Amino acid sequence: MKKSTPVLDIAGIGIGPFNLSLAALVEPIDSLTTCFYDQRDKFDWHPGMILEGSHLQTPFMADLVTLADPTSSYSFLNYLKLTNRLYAFYIRENFYILRQEYNRYCQWVSKRLSNLQFQSKILDIQYLDKENVYQLTLMNTKNQAICTQKARKLVIGSGPTVKLPSCCSQEDWAQNHSSHYLSKKDHLQKEPSITIIGSGQSAAEIFYDLLQDIDNYNYELSWVTRSARFFPLEYSKLTLEMTSPEYTDYFHQLPQEKRASIIKSQKSLYKGINFDLINAIYDLLYIKNLASSIKVNLFTLSTLINIEKRCDQQQTALTFFHNESEEQYTHHSAGIVLATGYQGHIPQYLSSIKDRIRWNEKGEFNANRFYAVDQDQNDIFLQNAGMNTHGFVTPDLGMACYRNACIIREILGYEHYPVEKRIAFQTFGAPISIGNAKPLVRLNG
Repeated sequence: MKKSTPVLDIAGIGIGPFNLSLAALVEPIDSLTTCFYDQRDKFDWHPGMILEGSHLQTPFMADLVTLADPTSSYSFLNYLKLTNRLYAFYIRENFYILRQEYNRYCQWVSKRLSNLQFQSKILDIQYLDKENVYQLTLMNTKNQAICTQKARKLVIGSGPTVKLPSCCSQEDWAQNHSSHYLSKKDHLQKEPSITIIGSGQSAAEIFYDLLQDIDNYNYELSWVTRSARFFPLEYSKLTLEMTSPEYTDYFHQLPQEKRASIIKSQKSLYKGINFDLINAIYDLLYIKNLASSIKVNLFTLSTLINIEKRCDQQQTALTFFHNESEEQYTHHSAGIVLATGYQGHIPQYLSSIKDRIRWNEKGEFNANRFYAVDQDQNDIFLQNAGMNTHGFVTPDLGMACYRNACIIREILGYEHYPVEKRIAFQTFGAPISIGNAKPLVRLNG
């Protein structure tokens, strides 16, 4: 077994946008030695869902670095300048980055960083008491070579896993998940019928994408959701203030049961559909139906309770329960897309150090206010996990720089990047006293 040196200050596990942001922010800090690992060959952000014209739901300033360090050479604007696209972006007059362009930007950053190591799968992590370090066992996914690496701090950014309905086995239906949509699209469009199951942005984007070609292929297109309607993402400015340090402070200090209840009521804040896309879908339905007779079904309040492949008919029987009428019905479809989202999970490589991690009564990560999850609250930090402790902003790309600035501060013991304390006009908890409004102190005040 080959061993590598020296001991790292930070080992990052997983290279998604959040850890890529952290890698870009720590690279200029000379006092830190860091390396970030990922088992994939390269950075590639949701390649199965990079549909033409689809865009992020956060403005371009929510890139990897700008909200922590606007002067960073890894900013989206610098990427545009160095790739001769800055004026085109300026003339476009649209704050929202196309998903394809965001992926290319992240790939551009990943190629410029020296602290990333792809093709490296984490097999196990041990804690060495005598040295007060973590020892990672890694496997090179290309040649299966094994090595170890020691690190003082860990940042877990493995990300969520595919979520399927309870009646769908992972083994049989994982390839039907929306994350594989583009690789399956050509096959789907040859089917006589296609059904999309899901209520969020991915389901809407896939429906719109398939609706554009419905008259060319003449398939029946259905969209089924268990939601009461096709909910838009709430995106008003005072609602956006909830993606703030103040709201995170407020949410984190609430009792666990109260936080869980709040999260269930906030789905329209992070799982809804872009308002413009909903309108574009309606307009396209109107246009397509005017030109020719199309076969389209939109079903709401319908929970999938059984799914059964029927080889003799080359179709799948989908049994739904209508949540208001409390009736069951069966819908048949040849092609299936499960746009049912993602869910958190506990990585297997944490098994050997699980006793060093703080868990709640439900077996979930119990992260402190500044994202540390180890018993001492200064060794292991979380990326894109901990919705139960930090709320719906957890997967929000716009909060990546804030979270990473906090993590860097916790590791260094001082602020390398200024960490905002107050940005919102509103107060989220009960005010200390009722009376004349106090002057608003913003940012670091």
